[in-house]
Amino acid sequence: MIKINDEQQFPIEDTLFVFALDSEAGKVFNDKNKLITGIGKVNAAMELTKEIHRAKPKLIVNLGSAGSKNFHKGDVVCCTKFIQRDMDVRGLGFQLYETPLSGIPPVLEYGLKKNDLPEGICGSGDSFEMNHSETVYNIVDMEAYPLALIAMKEEIPFLCLKYISDDAGSEAADDWAVQVHLASEAFNKILFS
Repeated sequence: MIKINDEQQFPIEDTLFVFALDSEAGKVFNDKNKLITGIGKVNAAMELTKEIHRAKPKLIVNLGSAGSKNFHKGDVVCCTKFIQRDMDVRGLGFQLYETPLSGIPPVLEYGLKKNDLPEGICGSGDSFEMNHSETVYNIVDMEAYPLALIAMKEEIPFLCLKYISDDAGSEAADDWAVQVHLASEAFNKILFS
């Protein structure tokens, strides 16, 4: 069982573990229901949608690396709010990060809170951010927003844990290359210990 908090737990065999890259999963998840989507919002959305209709999971767990100036390298943060950070249609009168005519607010609130982990707001976009200065979100990645949105629309509980691999600053690429391989062991300790 995966214990989320005092009220919620799910069987491991009914859980889908979603990663962008196999390097984020390591060997820890080889015997689990693992989905590697590839990088970016479109790949993540396409692969998760296909897998939901094939496997019908009871819980979706998105695990992966992310950058942050607010948390430290090696921290694991539970994301419960999501922003599509490259959505900007203010020129047509919409709010920054709002998807026009979707009925979804700019900040998507959909995610389970894992006991004993700090909470974060994840800004997903199709760019590797190396100059993060935005204050609306405090974590940056490239896949979590569409995964959370699909889980919400499919009415499947969603847990999103991000391993902070870099500070989303000028050294982000070098830090990410070193830190990404440590993510799976951190997730293993939190989920299965």
